[in-house]
Amino acid sequence: MRRTRNVLFVMSDQFRYDYLSCMGHPALTTPHIDALAARGVLFTHAFCNAPVCGPSRMSFYTGRYAFSHGATYNNFPLRADESTLGDYMRPLGLRTAVVGKTHMQANPAGMRRLGIDPASPRGILIGECGFEPFERDDGLHPDEALDPDLRYNRYLRGLGYDSPNPWHDFANSAEGGDGSVLSGWQMRHASRPARVAEEHSETAYMTDRAMAFIEGAGDEPWCLHLSYIKPHWPYVAPAPYHDMFGPDAVMDPVRDERERADPNPVVAAFMDHSESVAFSRDEVRATVIPAYMGLVKQLDDHVGRLVAFLSDRGLLDDTTIAFTSDHGDYLGDHWLGEKELFHEQSVRIPLIVVDPGSHADATRGTRSNLPAESVDLIPTFLEALGAEIPDERLEGRSLMPAIRGESAEGWRDAVFAECDFSVRPARLALGASPPESRGFMVRTDGWKYVEWLCAPPQLFDLDADPDEYRDLGRDPGYGKIREEMRGRLLDWTLHRRLRPELSDAAVARRTGKAQERGFRFGEW
Repeated sequence: MRRTRNVLFVMSDQFRYDYLSCMGHPALTTPHIDALAARGVLFTHAFCNAPVCGPSRMSFYTGRYAFSHGATYNNFPLRADESTLGDYMRPLGLRTAVVGKTHMQANPAGMRRLGIDPASPRGILIGECGFEPFERDDGLHPDEALDPDLRYNRYLRGLGYDSPNPWHDFANSAEGGDGSVLSGWQMRHASRPARVAEEHSETAYMTDRAMAFIEGAGDEPWCLHLSYIKPHWPYVAPAPYHDMFGPDAVMDPVRDERERADPNPVVAAFMDHSESVAFSRDEVRATVIPAYMGLVKQLDDHVGRLVAFLSDRGLLDDTTIAFTSDHGDYLGDHWLGEKELFHEQSVRIPLIVVDPGSHADATRGTRSNLPAESVDLIPTFLEALGAEIPDERLEGRSLMPAIRGESAEGWRDAVFAECDFSVRPARLALGASPPESRGFMVRTDGWKYVEWLCAPPQLFDLDADPDEYRDLGRDPGYGKIREEMRGRLLDWTLHRRLRPELSDAAVARRTGKAQERGFRFGEW
């Protein structure tokens, strides 16, 4: 069996699964991403393990749930001793780098406690989530938090975009009729083109940088995480993508007045957030969503440009490719903005995996309804590379059997996700302590259950109510189902991998061998 040589791990930010045309979007076409699906397998039921950038990515990068890795919200540091994608790839001979976003928060105190200098080569790798930071850029640079040495800003200034912060003033702002800067932070400007040329935008720039990395790697095997910043807010698209779609192309909102009648207290608190209040207005959706669609279309075109680049260099036959997103975006569905909660629009993600080997020929262009999770990507890459999967640490499973057309017997029948909203205004509205501001989801084919530590649970019958309008979490007629789903959540909790440095095989070798090793306790 031929093994892959390179790994291209492409992730976009805040990309809803239903905005792929191959998933049935009625107005938006994504032919280049669709072409990837035609080369590989589209997993139609893929879910992130925490619908917020930071914890979701840490689950992708560690192969572990947020419950295990502990970085449960943006800018919550990952433990310095946590193994990440680079720690699995580099020993296999792959140069492992990132271009774009990771949302990793370094843990210098943890490194110093372990005797690691954060400025040393090893410290830099740990602080960059195990990636060589070829082009680390998390894509959010307001003036108040501006990196004075941001490489993208230096690039823009070199092209004549003269500003202390061209990321904001050009790439993420529009222009008024009087030449004034109209900030992309104000969503009312989303229908206007960005002040930057398309070829100089973040999406184009990151694609260029990915190509530069691949070109520079030469014959060295590589694992590249290309992490696109868009279609994340600020929702500003460069011409011609800013007006490719109009309000008539916007899908109707998935929401119902019943949801506002007596919502779960956590959901009610999030409904009162400013982004939810804004996106509940039709005029906001009609202005912003066409820009979001334009950013998706731009992303698709640059994915096509990157695949053509690989093809021209003869690399497609040696490269495993995964395309996914860190989470979705409510865009006004369920009277909500942003993500974080557990409706499909927030927690369900696109996932396409392309295995170049002939052993995957039978499944090319097919769809798999296997429940897939973020934590499955590292095991999948390891198996594609012919490497051992350390089951003592990784909590996901390789998707390669499904990609190679093998039996899925014994596969999981539920997916799990987590939410930590301790730094959000909702916590204050609920009067909850930080440890109480947590939620856990278990989703099967037929049911979705959410356990909140500071509020009643939620329950949805996905067969009878696929749009998740009717919350059965407090309905007395569904107590038995809630108890069963809560039991699944408890079982999942009890099976986390919390001794990550000792394999099951090593434990098995030690079992019952104490007396052979001279520890003769219990003798008479």
